[in-house]
Amino acid sequence: MPGLRKFKTIPELYLHLTEEFGPKANHGMFKQKINGKYEDISYATFKEETDSLAMGLASLGVKRENKIAIIAENRPEWVYTDQAILGLGAVDVPIYPISTSETIEFILNNSEAVGIVVSNQFHMNKVLKVSDKVKSLRFIIVMNDIDTEGAKDVFLLSEVKKLGEEFAKENPNHFVDNIKLSNENDLCTLIYTSGTTGEPKGVMLSHKNIISNVMAVHEIIDVGPEDLFLSFLPLSHVFERMAGYYLPLTSGSQIAYAESIEKVASNLVEVKPTIMTAVPRLFERIYSKIKKGVDASPEKKQKIFNWAISVGEDFHVAKKTENGVPIGLKLKHKLADKLVFTKIREKTGGNLRFFVSGGAALARELGVFFEAVGILILEGYGLTESSPVIAVNRPYNYKFGTVGHTMPGVEVKIATDGEILAYGPNIMQGYYKNKEETEKTIKNGWLHTGDIGVFDAEGLLMITDRKKSLFKTTGGKYIAPTPIENLFLGSKYIDQFIIVGDRRMFITALIVPDFEALKEYADAHRITYKDPMELTQMKQIYEMLEKDLGQFQRKLAGYEKVRKFTILEKPFTVEGGEMTPSLKLKRNIIESRYTNLIDEMYEGMD
Repeated sequence: MPGLRKFKTIPELYLHLTEEFGPKANHGMFKQKINGKYEDISYATFKEETDSLAMGLASLGVKRENKIAIIAENRPEWVYTDQAILGLGAVDVPIYPISTSETIEFILNNSEAVGIVVSNQFHMNKVLKVSDKVKSLRFIIVMNDIDTEGAKDVFLLSEVKKLGEEFAKENPNHFVDNIKLSNENDLCTLIYTSGTTGEPKGVMLSHKNIISNVMAVHEIIDVGPEDLFLSFLPLSHVFERMAGYYLPLTSGSQIAYAESIEKVASNLVEVKPTIMTAVPRLFERIYSKIKKGVDASPEKKQKIFNWAISVGEDFHVAKKTENGVPIGLKLKHKLADKLVFTKIREKTGGNLRFFVSGGAALARELGVFFEAVGILILEGYGLTESSPVIAVNRPYNYKFGTVGHTMPGVEVKIATDGEILAYGPNIMQGYYKNKEETEKTIKNGWLHTGDIGVFDAEGLLMITDRKKSLFKTTGGKYIAPTPIENLFLGSKYIDQFIIVGDRRMFITALIVPDFEALKEYADAHRITYKDPMELTQMKQIYEMLEKDLGQFQRKLAGYEKVRKFTILEKPFTVEGGEMTPSLKLKRNIIESRYTNLIDEMYEGMD
């Protein structure tokens, strides 16, 4: 781990960054888009902002073990807030920016938060709507400079920092003294799992839980001061917080913040990162865009592209063999790289060493495709309850369709029913004020993940599906939906796909189409329509999709095949409640909402 040492707590890391590493660093700590251009933010600014905020929080009465919530998009102020809270010995409670007022109310009450830091007026209004129902809440702090006149107990971040400067005159060592009291077993954060069912549960993670996971990554992946991360996944999610925030900081790496999810593509080109964490949805979208561009190009270009991908796949297969790559294949690969691959890699900035994918299953075909063009995706696996990584592929030892070997220091075993159990220093302390759920989830120190998996012959972990997602047809066949759904997501006409079939005679599906692809097909085949939504009801579109699905069905067993499907007019969304913030589909919600459409597919046949 170049330049940096081991740490036991986040505050200990803060002291090292600001007193030892920062003053010698030859690059900024962060990059942020300011007035249309990415600017560096120094370690000195990080220290100044964090110290004054911490003192300001202390002046507002924040003490050790108090809970402070954060609702903000990824930005340096998120980090300043986190470091200030933890340095005081308090506990932060990150909340997703897309959360509703009802969810915010539940989390603030359950965690007994004394304060909340929000990024803007929109989030402030959501909190104010429920603040009178949260007895523990004493203050709201807003990062942006907005008009707060008339709002009770609301402070601007700039005002709190001024309070901190005054507090520091009388108590100059308050922050550092608290930092030195930090212990690895102290509660660091309460992260509320969105979950695909039920109310959110507050996952209690200690400094040891998180730091052990960070240090385990350093044992297997080389990350250092020369690396630049682009951060866009929510910092309220433990995956981005560990892998896109604490990991870079312990490496002396720089972090650039994407402007928004919509601008990730352009930010990639501007920032030119070397490492980036992402979810499979990003790769699905990139792949879909590439395929659309190819399909719309002349036949000659399509042939060159398909030839290049085939060469790329052969090249990477040969690289892993004992004899290596034959000279003829090397020459073909060099040409394919010049004609096709370089142009695709340029869209990621051209400096990318690898992506790390988490949050949901990555389709094997996507991994193979991106590897062919020279973009490596390392898929990992974990839960909020495991801080989060349990297993991950290594840059020097990876296999698509698996989540790699287990992390150093983490033990994994497969229960008799196929459930993955994990044990190690990264396993949570429990669910906050929820003994019953804690005892159901952790037994004799082993975390019961709720996921089904197996180890392959090489000892790499393969996730079959969520235990709760497995269902059984009336024919007695068990179905793991995720691999089947990932298969159909390979269609350029499909944006989202979910199968149904629990206690039914056969499998059906709900399909959210890619409306752009549908419009292109309709225009090419002179199908008239006034609104793209009309296309979902047209027989020609259904028949086209049925034929398209047929090519994927060949890979499935008879009982896994989709017999009927319904095309939906609108996508599943986080805001609509059909997806978790990490973009997993909430099956029970979706099936409940579309009960009538599902029943229609089985009428007279079940």
